[in-house]
Amino acid sequence: MKKKIAFVTGITGQDGSYLAELLLKKNYVVHGLLRRTSILNVDRIQDIINKYENKGRLILHYIDLTDTSSITNLIIKYKPNEFYNLAAMSHVGISFYTGETTLNINTLSSYRILESILKNHKKCKFYQASSSEMFGSTPPPQNENSQFNPQSPYGISKVSAFYITKYFRQAHGLFAANGILFNHESPRRGLNFVTRKITHSLSRILKGKEKKIYLGDVTTRRDWGHAKDYVYGIWLILQHKKPDDFVLSTGKNYSIQDFVKKVFKLLNLNWKKFVITNTKKYLRPSEVRNLKGDSTKARKILKWKPKYDLNYLCKDMLISDLKLYGMTLNDAKKIAKKYLK
Repeated sequence: MKKKIAFVTGITGQDGSYLAELLLKKNYVVHGLLRRTSILNVDRIQDIINKYENKGRLILHYIDLTDTSSITNLIIKYKPNEFYNLAAMSHVGISFYTGETTLNINTLSSYRILESILKNHKKCKFYQASSSEMFGSTPPPQNENSQFNPQSPYGISKVSAFYITKYFRQAHGLFAANGILFNHESPRRGLNFVTRKITHSLSRILKGKEKKIYLGDVTTRRDWGHAKDYVYGIWLILQHKKPDDFVLSTGKNYSIQDFVKKVFKLLNLNWKKFVITNTKKYLRPSEVRNLKGDSTKARKILKWKPKYDLNYLCKDMLISDLKLYGMTLNDAKKIAKKYLK
């Protein structure tokens, strides 16, 4: 039986790396589309490169999502069955300073890809990575019928890409679907995201490389899940019999302070001794205060539900960051005891 071919933009990112692993286990041929940089940033996918690249199961291509021809040429050549568009300027805070770039990458690239699929390979199924940030200040719980009210250039760019995807589905009959994913984290999350900043900085404190963790407003609330659960949901969305839009979420939300407490509790430490909040330094022009997803539709139609809770997520992330500094969780607990005196 001929293997399915999947294109994945953003394959070197958190979601892209987990999704590629999932697809390879399901016997796909995966084409990873990545941006050329001066530093080869493939740490998250190095294991699957080692295992699958020589077998022809994982093929990497350098492309520029602002260049239509680099996308079109690959679609014409390989005719993918599925196209997962996960690449994005994905940091909300940074988008306030790079609004034009954020819109160019997050919005126009979706249009370029879909236009190329329409003209060259209409049978290809397309997935657009949408975001809970699109809801912005809309009161929770938020689902597929909730109003979008984005509070950042990032949120605006994702709303635009959402409607572009919907347009190609409704006007041109493409299998084009949106996954509206609420916050999902993992040990592979970038260091400039608050969850990873917390677990990584705590590991550095125990190693004597830092003394404090500096955070902004710790009262904002998010619906946090594990990225491994969410990439499975992404795959399910393209396996559904018809294209549609789905919210993926845990249905529970916690404050940043709650996240901090859970991480520090793993080592029996008082977080207040190590965390300094400075809301002015990390103040954004506008802030999303409260996100909590209602994923009833995905649970009912796709039979999707998250396996991992926040406690597991915190432990998974902390253990991974401790390992970076040569520590196990038991080692960290022993070191932490000196802070209890």
